[in-house]
This record gives sequence, structure tokens and C-alpha cells, in this order.
Amino acid sequence: MANSAMGTKLKKGTTAVAELTSIGGLELSADTTETTTLDSPDGYRTFTQGLKDAGEVSISGYFDPTAHQGLLTDFESGAETAYTIEFPFGAKWEFNAIVTGYSTGAEMEDNVSFESTLKVSGKPKLTVGAGA
Repeated sequence: MANSAMGTKLKKGTTAVAELTSIGGLELSADTTETTTLDSPDGYRTFTQGLKDAGEVSISGYFDPTAHQGLLTDFESGAETAYTIEFPFGAKWEFNAIVTGYSTGAEMEDNVSFESTLKVSGKPKLTVGAGA
């Protein structure tokens, strides 16, 4: 069943990041370690799963220098901070991240924009809500 993204929030700690128009999803992946031996059957390589990585979360929206100051402060300090992506149907991702990118833009026929990238640190937690 498809769910609308309207009402989705990104929270830094307990405070929602204001003026967002887009929140990218976590990009879970895992490295692989080859385990092929001379005895491996049928000429196919074999693998085991290695270290996992929760990737990055990209966010963008309308620039609000006061509301977004915390992101820039965290970028400058390198602080790892707790974040939550809350979906309007009750599910949520909880994770720690560091800010690895921050930019602003000004186009002639558009609003002043900003983009930021959060690198997830450690294992994220997905909670499925009652409405999901």
C-alpha cells in the first residue's frame, strides 16, 4: 500500500528540522568477503557478508539560517547527533549521524535553498508504527 510523504519529519534530537522539501532514505548496504576455494562447486565464487553501512541521508529545503544553525554547527564540530525520520503513518527510523555536507543556493526565479548530507554512524533502528 502506498503512503503519502506529506507530514514526514526529520528531527535532530527532539526538534524538527524546519523548511524541508525532501528527505532521502537510508541506503543500507554490506561489504562482501570472498570465500571461494579450489574446492568450490560448479566454478562459482562464494561470499559471506562483511561490514554493514547505513549510508547517507540527503535533505533539502528552503534556507532558514536560524533554524538550520544546528546543522552547520554540527558540520563544523564533527559532532555525532541523534536523528529520527518520522513518517506520518507511524513508522520511524532512528539513527546517529555526522553532518558531512552543507550548502545553500540562490536562483533568480526560486526560493533560497539549502542541502545537507548526514552520514549515518552505527546501526539504525526501524520502528514500524500501528498505522504502517
